[in-house]
Amino acid sequence: MSVLEEMRIRSLGVIDDAVVELSPGFTAVTGETGAGKTMVVTSLGLLLGGRADPALVRVGAKAAVVEGRITVSEGDAAALRAEEAGAELDDGALLISRTVSAEGRSRAHLGGRSVPVGVLTELADELVAVHGQTDQQGLLKPARQRQALDRYAGDGVEVPHAKYAAAYRRLRAVAAELEELTTRARERAQEADLLRFGLNEVAAVEPLPGEDVELAAEAERLGHAEALASAASLAHTALAGNPEDPESIDATTVVAAAGQALDGVRAHDPALAALADRIGEISILIADVSGELAGYADQLEADPLRLAAVEERRAALTALTRKYGEDIAAVLAWAQEGAGRLTELEGDDERIGELTAERDALRAELSVLGQALTDARTEAAARFAEAVTGELASLAMPHARVSFAIRQTESADEESGIDIGGRSVVYGPSGADEVELLLAPHPGAQPRPIAKGASGGELSRVMLAVEVVFAGSDPVPTYLFDEVDAGVGGKAAVEVGRRLAKLARSAQVVVVTHLPQVAAFADRQLLVEKTVDGSVTRSGVTVLEGEDRVRELSRMLAGQEDSETARAHAEELLATARKDG
Repeated sequence: MSVLEEMRIRSLGVIDDAVVELSPGFTAVTGETGAGKTMVVTSLGLLLGGRADPALVRVGAKAAVVEGRITVSEGDAAALRAEEAGAELDDGALLISRTVSAEGRSRAHLGGRSVPVGVLTELADELVAVHGQTDQQGLLKPARQRQALDRYAGDGVEVPHAKYAAAYRRLRAVAAELEELTTRARERAQEADLLRFGLNEVAAVEPLPGEDVELAAEAERLGHAEALASAASLAHTALAGNPEDPESIDATTVVAAAGQALDGVRAHDPALAALADRIGEISILIADVSGELAGYADQLEADPLRLAAVEERRAALTALTRKYGEDIAAVLAWAQEGAGRLTELEGDDERIGELTAERDALRAELSVLGQALTDARTEAAARFAEAVTGELASLAMPHARVSFAIRQTESADEESGIDIGGRSVVYGPSGADEVELLLAPHPGAQPRPIAKGASGGELSRVMLAVEVVFAGSDPVPTYLFDEVDAGVGGKAAVEVGRRLAKLARSAQVVVVTHLPQVAAFADRQLLVEKTVDGSVTRSGVTVLEGEDRVRELSRMLAGQEDSETARAHAEELLATARKDG
């Protein structure tokens, strides 16, 4: 079992520097009002990922630091999560620290490794259950009461709830899509018309990939046909000569003469022979180019009709690129995408029918699953109420009865609800049930919501009874109660102490209390004291034993440490607690 062994607290609230050593069983933290007892709860809250409030930092200090040492069993959920975060165990213990600066910055360390604060929050669920006055207020809310019942029920509710939640999420998605299709029908129809018009325009032109580039080149050529033909003819003459002018000089004749000049002597020098070969290559290249120029000039003719046709086609393509893409490739891509979108839009009616059928099927499925969830909660509520009622009998409320009211609210119409018990009822992500914890404090009293039917002391005992029942079904290693015994006194306070001691047999229990009847049952009692300057130092948190513990219980009983009557009562309380233990 995991155990919180100790905490060191520095510069937090009234605490300057103190070490809190805790017992594996039941530890009671006592002290004068304002001495800093609740800083123990605050410190543990910080270690477990609670909100970092810079106002907690002691005046004059740069930062508040809380360090904790928790023993964990190898392989349990907390140890595995810590190892996933990179933490290392120190001889079976997990070291946690939290630093809060006066500027509001917060840092967390786990097992020697810096971690996000959220990791500490995840560990909290596995390690500690913290309860105080704010938690009691939370228990007054029906939503929290439903969560408490579901937690107690375990798999009995969790399994149908998981199925229900999955169907609910799908129904929400289907309903959203269906609403989007139906409410935007006009906009979608307009979109379809625009797509249809554009696709028809593209289809009428029938553009080909790369056609705009090819036509641009052809238009350029046809537009300058005469200049191109003349240039090719002149170039041909320069290379091959003009038959009508035997005196003209041309490249073919010049290169041939150069070759002939070298032919007679090339055998005497390899270098000169290589140059002669290169002149021969030039002669061949000139002949090839000359022939191609002649063919180009012959076939290139000005064709006004073809040029007009090309320009007309280019104009049609330009009309498309102005609307649907920067070039024909982009236009074709738009057409492909638009065709797919049009198919989707034209299939709306069919899709609406499919979604409507799925929605109705899901609502029918939710009705079955919601009924199963209601039945499971009803069965668990009877067991839970019986167990809590039994615990209240042990907490000096022998005639109190706890029960649950599980109700549903009828929906305005069948379309907005699901069928539970033959009625159309409002439903949500957790089912259709409204769960409320009721208390009848004595026979003959009508069960009333605990917010209205329980006094402060009764509410504290109901809370403790609920937690004790939880400890048997969903235990956590450590329970921390902060003034959960408020409003309780006399015999009821003794029973609260006795019940906390019983809870401590299976878990670590830490209680911040002002009641001597509760503190007497603790395995260890810690006293928090201020110094004369109003701070709590290392010597200000002490473990009380023997005579010191009797003196503190006497102070708690009568406000006087040396009252003989109070001392006798304190010794009697301790004797009663030891006897029960």
